[in-house]
Amino acid sequence: MFRSGAFVADVLGDLHDDQPQPNGVDLTLGAVYEQVSPGRIGRDGKRVGDRAELEPNEDGVYTLDPGGYVVEYGERVVVPDDHVGFVLPRSSLLRNSCTLDTAVWDAGYEGRGEGLLEVHHTIELERGARIAQFVLADAAHDGTYDGSYQGENLD
Repeated sequence: MFRSGAFVADVLGDLHDDQPQPNGVDLTLGAVYEQVSPGRIGRDGKRVGDRAELEPNEDGVYTLDPGGYVVEYGERVVVPDDHVGFVLPRSSLLRNSCTLDTAVWDAGYEGRGEGLLEVHHTIELERGARIAQFVLADAAHDGTYDGSYQGENLD
């Protein structure tokens, strides 16, 4: 069962009044990166390619041409025990020929996560704009997340 937006908002804490939704919490755009070197995923581990952070204009707006970008969310996310988290794109992105790809967020994860923004037509995105919705569902689990992304982007 998916939890209410009020439940998710209580878990995340420090939010703007417009972020809680009936079934989740809107996540905002914190930063945008372009990958500039190859990564590798092998049987013996992984290596994330180097990235360059893009700078918004003086008004805090990114103009993104078609391509793939890594976005960092503006909010610290916590996935409580007995839950699993999912991030979905806001429909405004989809209506502007963009989508957001994410992975499962395991119980125990804490960090300022990232997603893959696919841009199919040039778009302007303002830093702090709501781009995704974070939802939590009840879930049985065996242990909690203790991977290399634990605590990411919290500094």
